[in-house]
Amino acid sequence: MPYTTLISPSELLALQAASQPCVVYDCSFDLMNPHAGDAQFTEGHIPGAVRADLDRHLSHPGGQPGAASGGRHPLPDRKAFAAWIGGTGLLPGMQAVVYDRQGVNYCGRLWWMLKWLGHEDVAVLDGGWQGWLAAGGASAPGAPTAADSGKNYPETLARAELVATQTVAERLGRPVQTLIDARAPARFRGEVEPLDPVAGHIPGALNRPFSANLGSDGRFKPAAQLREEFETLLAGRQPATVVHHCGSGVSAIPNLLAMEIAGLGRAGLYAGSWSEWCRDPSRPCAQG
Repeated sequence: MPYTTLISPSELLALQAASQPCVVYDCSFDLMNPHAGDAQFTEGHIPGAVRADLDRHLSHPGGQPGAASGGRHPLPDRKAFAAWIGGTGLLPGMQAVVYDRQGVNYCGRLWWMLKWLGHEDVAVLDGGWQGWLAAGGASAPGAPTAADSGKNYPETLARAELVATQTVAERLGRPVQTLIDARAPARFRGEVEPLDPVAGHIPGALNRPFSANLGSDGRFKPAAQLREEFETLLAGRQPATVVHHCGSGVSAIPNLLAMEIAGLGRAGLYAGSWSEWCRDPSRPCAQG
């Protein structure tokens, strides 16, 4: 049975013991120290894991045309992403597992991107690197290696919805769209803004910090609890209208994943997020 949302460390260990085809990706990253993820990977990673760096592999190169979205971490073109992911050895129907050391802040990006590419069999390692070690998983040192550029992954129908800025703007304030912002409350309210040129949020957006989906053990909360929390937040709004965003479309994914775990369906993602929205002075911004 493929894993499509979460996989526990014990389940991943069982897959490895059974020699089931599986590609594991280490997505560890630090916005304030972009080289930290590579250093952490080199010090120790799940044996056989592939390095997936937010800047190098999961975002479009800055200043170059062809990005699939805007914002501080624009999505790469699907063809370019398919070429890289194929070079890592992933094939259609093969299980993919993603993890990081930062509470799903970064590995969720690859989980969503693979769904967007059409690859459904991808799961987040629940508890991340810390949970893997606690379960007795092995650690292997070694620097990242380059993907094989001679391979490619065949593009298929996208299984995740990418929502454009124009669509968000056209639906603003209408019941067909419910925006959920995953940033910390102080950033949402506009009290602080360490990264983007304007402080605040998209008018009408609801706030749910991405870290609210995890328990004290670093694992996702039970599905029933997540469902109750999201239904309270939505207050009667339909889950099918939800579009998730954050600062640059990365930390929004834990909310999107949590809704799916809760049985509320797969919501849309506004990948450009606040960093793209606030750069146009004609777009409305709210504070408080």
